[in-house]
Amino acid sequence: MSRKYFGTDGVRGLVGTAPITPDFVMRLGYAAGQVLMRAGSELAKPTVLIGKDTRISGYMLEAALEAGFAAAGVDVMLAGPMPTPAVAYLTRALRLTAGVVISASHNPYQDNGIKFFSAQGNKLPDAVELAIEAALEQPMGCVSSDKLGKAKRLDDAAGRYIEFCKSTFPNELDLRGLKIVTDSAHGAAYHIASHVFHELGAEVIAIGNQPNGLNINDGFGATSPAALSKAVQEHKADIGIALDGDADRLLMVDASGRIYNGDELLYVIVKDRMATGPVLGAVGTLMTNMALEVAFGEMGIGFARAKVGDRYVLEALNERGWQLGGEGSGHLLCLDKHTTGDGIVSALQVLSALKRSGKSLAQCTEQLTLYPQTLINVKVAAGFDWQKNAAMVAEKEYVERELGDSGRVLIRASGTEPLIRVMVEAKNAHDAVQMAQRIAKTVQV
Repeated sequence: MSRKYFGTDGVRGLVGTAPITPDFVMRLGYAAGQVLMRAGSELAKPTVLIGKDTRISGYMLEAALEAGFAAAGVDVMLAGPMPTPAVAYLTRALRLTAGVVISASHNPYQDNGIKFFSAQGNKLPDAVELAIEAALEQPMGCVSSDKLGKAKRLDDAAGRYIEFCKSTFPNELDLRGLKIVTDSAHGAAYHIASHVFHELGAEVIAIGNQPNGLNINDGFGATSPAALSKAVQEHKADIGIALDGDADRLLMVDASGRIYNGDELLYVIVKDRMATGPVLGAVGTLMTNMALEVAFGEMGIGFARAKVGDRYVLEALNERGWQLGGEGSGHLLCLDKHTTGDGIVSALQVLSALKRSGKSLAQCTEQLTLYPQTLINVKVAAGFDWQKNAAMVAEKEYVERELGDSGRVLIRASGTEPLIRVMVEAKNAHDAVQMAQRIAKTVQV
């Protein structure tokens, strides 16, 4: 069965436009509540934790979800603004039935979304999402008054999560002597990130920590790391940590202001894990830089590529029984520390690697030279299938023969716009540009 509402990261869209409207979200809460009620026991009423980021629409959608769950007879705990991975952790730690996050991650404030976590802190299985979609097709009802759900606020949510994050950092290490700039993108970690690193001993300067409901991801955070790079240099800090709006994505900056992406940070984490035990393999995506694949091969570490999206990286890790994976965008998964991608926890894994090795980020990555990548977005007509375009297929094959083992070509359709994304990776930047342009020019719209 195909999904009507759920995408790879829950239900997402423009606020005020279907499906991100208060009436639909209330129905979504009711439908999800019905599914949870059917799956639960008669002795214990299901309880759901709801967290959100700092978008102004979060108030409205939180109220709608709460009403829907209550109408289905499900109790609700409200965590307020909390990182997505915090909701996953708290759902598991508090032995709750499910967790719900109201967030559109790195998107601008006009967007919002709803995503669910299971009792184990994982994204919902496909079967459960399909059951919720089926329930959405039925009229909304309401249980009798004596069976309505109740709501209460979880006042110590931030403190609990801060302690969890700190627990993923080695007991024998601390961050004393480090000056760190944290950038929370005016998002869900605005009141959490700086406390984690400060309580581990670092001197912390916080930026991107003044949310007003409209400024999430606006000029700050992992999608706009220039602000962090500037702040690190201005404050003469040792390192900078940039999160996105829901704090599941991470980029880092060294003292010189140089930005390190998810591929480089994954490399640092894997190398550190190898020093303390065997690493069977790591998972990247179709967009992961080829240099990382080559480096892992030289280190004797298995490597697999998943479709773009942390959901698919997680699936590939679980299939293989591996623990480490990620995307260049900064979604990093350390399954020995958390069930989902977590920007703060990932930053702590990088910092522990730096502390253990006594090296800087530049020194830890000096043996990894990323291949230049050129990405061209080509506008196409709706329904365009590049694999049926003979000229494009032929040029792609020709470029691949030219590159041999020294590069890659990736062509994929955008999931949200009428675009074809042409990516060429080569050891030489000029070659990458020229080859990508050649392939892109074969499209006649």
